[in-house]
Amino acid sequence: MTSRQAIEAVFRREDPGRVVYAPNYWQWFAHHRRHGTLPAELSLCLDQYDLLAHLDVDVFSRNLYCDQRRCWFGGLADETLDGGRIEIEEEEGPGGDLLINRRYHLPSGVLAETQRHVARESTLVQERFLVDDPELQLNLLEELVERRRWRFEPARWQAWIDRVGDRGLPCAGEVFSPLKLLHLVMGPEATTYFLCDEPERAATLLERHEQAQLGLIRQMAAAGVPAIMAMDNLDSVFHTPAYLEAYSASFYQNASSVCHEYGAQFFIHACGNQRENLARIASYGVDGLEGVAYPPLGNIELDEAFALTGDRFLITGGISAIETGSLRSRQEVFDYVGGLFERLRPYRHRFLLAASCNTAINARWETLLDFRDAWRELG
Repeated sequence: MTSRQAIEAVFRREDPGRVVYAPNYWQWFAHHRRHGTLPAELSLCLDQYDLLAHLDVDVFSRNLYCDQRRCWFGGLADETLDGGRIEIEEEEGPGGDLLINRRYHLPSGVLAETQRHVARESTLVQERFLVDDPELQLNLLEELVERRRWRFEPARWQAWIDRVGDRGLPCAGEVFSPLKLLHLVMGPEATTYFLCDEPERAATLLERHEQAQLGLIRQMAAAGVPAIMAMDNLDSVFHTPAYLEAYSASFYQNASSVCHEYGAQFFIHACGNQRENLARIASYGVDGLEGVAYPPLGNIELDEAFALTGDRFLITGGISAIETGSLRSRQEVFDYVGGLFERLRPYRHRFLLAASCNTAINARWETLLDFRDAWRELG
């Protein structure tokens, strides 16, 4: 069975005969390549896919194609602005940092944000939110959401499908929920005040964003994309059960329905605490979560998560920055992987071994090789 066939078997909730292993080395690889600290055996690798192919592991990734310096996610779709234009300026900052200034020119005014890619950590951070004075900018935000759409580019997708071939299936991590929209444009704290102070305006804005995102999902699913992921960081600290039900349920239900209409899977990227939301997320028709975090980074063990979500829910995870940082010997890695596989044996048809979120930049190459070898021998 090829890697692609193994992943497709999991999508059908069938046991592929082995554990699917699809690690995420996006940030780790970009950091070490940029700083000239890649191991010698990776000297010919130009991107994360080359690394995954070198390791001969499965490919199920939503950031193969994503520019690590310039965006947290995306790359298969272009953002468009009806009746306006989007301007992006970049400048190199101290220490090799990259400053990204993005301006949305609307008929009624301009909204602008600034992001910084911090070179020493290979991390993108928000320096200035698009909305930092809601009293003055909410009208512009409403205008932006009314005019903004996304255009899927099938040729980009096909190029990656052709390149990956039987090694696996890329995932389209292009969309984000209405609640995540507010987190991205004004931050979680201002989002809470906005939802409390302006519930009617918020409801209209969120519904318009939902419709625009569903349009993008339909474009991708109709083009044959087999897996689509909402990049929401579904931590219950920011996505409380009440907020989830009020502001995201409609989007998740409709997104799942559109995906299923075309035979595609709908995932959500998850970080942090998940226990409070898992059963509810599964009830919306969502197919699975990427990166369910377990203690100490989360609040539920993976076997408990499977038990809470019924008999069709898919989960990726099992390796976090804790393990890649703290397991220093090959035997420790083998013991950890063997114990994990034993606990999750009943769920092998719904599990993909992967990073809970990402692989820390200080992970040792030898440790990554040990995890690969443990999967080969024990999976």
